[in-house]
Amino acid sequence: MSSKKKNAPLPASSAGLLRFFEDETKGVKVKPEIILALTGALIGGSILIRVIFPV
Repeated sequence: MSSKKKNAPLPASSAGLLRFFEDETKGVKVKPEIILALTGALIGGSILIRVIFPV
């Protein structure tokens, strides 16, 4: 039974995915926190405009 476990395929790892994201790429680098803050500000601004200028 132990020989079956030794020959069993290994689970897929994320090592390839990590190497892909560690590679240096060209372009603008923005922190995720900034994107979340800008998205929240856009949503908040649109709600504020709807409250101030109802249709």
